[in-house]
Amino acid sequence: MATPNYGFEKRQKELAKKRKKEDKLKAKSDRKSGLFSEDGTELDDPQAAPDEPSAPDAPVTQNPSA
Repeated sequence: MATPNYGFEKRQKELAKKRKKEDKLKAKSDRKSGLFSEDGTELDDPQAAPDEPSAPDAPVTQNPSA
């Protein structure tokens, strides 16, 4: 039977811990910048154009009395 490689296991554990810490920092910075709401759901991009079209969908008719 092979002997356990404790050094490898320790390194994997350290990498996982580092990755988790980086993810937490990224999530924190995203919350600060306003990309995510308090409950963690992603918000629309604040710099994005509004969803409302600038022109109405219905055709515009001219006033016949004018």
